[in-house]
Amino acid sequence: MPAVCRPPASPSSSAALHRRPPLPRPVFGLPRSLFFIPSPLRKTRIRCSSQRQALFNRIAPIYDDLNDLLSLGLHRSWKRMCISWSGAKKGDRALDLCCGSGDLTFLLSQKVCGLDFSREQLSIASVRQDLYWKASYQNIQWIEGDALDLPFSDCYFDAITMGYGLRNLVDRQKALREIFRVLKPGSKVSILDFNKSTSSLINTAQEWMLDNVVVPVASTYGLSQEYKYLKGSIAEFLTGKELEKLVDEIGFSKARHYEIGGGFMGNLVATK
Repeated sequence: MPAVCRPPASPSSSAALHRRPPLPRPVFGLPRSLFFIPSPLRKTRIRCSSQRQALFNRIAPIYDDLNDLLSLGLHRSWKRMCISWSGAKKGDRALDLCCGSGDLTFLLSQKVCGLDFSREQLSIASVRQDLYWKASYQNIQWIEGDALDLPFSDCYFDAITMGYGLRNLVDRQKALREIFRVLKPGSKVSILDFNKSTSSLINTAQEWMLDNVVVPVASTYGLSQEYKYLKGSIAEFLTGKELEKLVDEIGFSKARHYEIGGGFMGNLVATK
């Protein structure tokens, strides 16, 4: 089948990203014949905190701007590291779980599915795909779905990434079991998130940043309550060693957790 080509979007100001975008196309991407999914997408109940899902829908319009501002742009380097650790190669079939507005998905931009539980975040991702169109973006599909019940067959993906998603899931072990199920033997998952450090110094500095920088900045957008959840979610998260132990128990053959960003961030890499 001949490739589908779309003309580049007309120049637009950054303000376009802040307007409420149209809902994504029904299949969130190209015709299914160009990106084969082995079975119909299941319409399952998304098992998550309804409050957390609503939170990500509310912050969607300014999510990217705040990421740039709060990390001084460093999140882009961390995401490139995450992609590199996934081992994804040209021609691989990849999955970006909890894809949000699509940063990791666009970096993969091969035969890739971006899956998220937030319809608003997927709307932003779909708009970005059109605004910043590249030939490689034609292989991307956006799917509103459940990380705990993935609509794919076993051993389907060559690489999987997840950025700032595992910490927000109600059943992390179930999510990792699903990742293990759909990942091909010998392939890797790369999971970027805030780091729950074992160093009291790093934890103290991280909490100070959240209380005195992140929340106050978010409050200028009227989202202080939405960003206050970060501190508690990190406290309830697993340390790097605990994450390594968890994926080992699930059956991954090898796992390593890297502390990056001065210890404020962490990236788990696990091989099936």
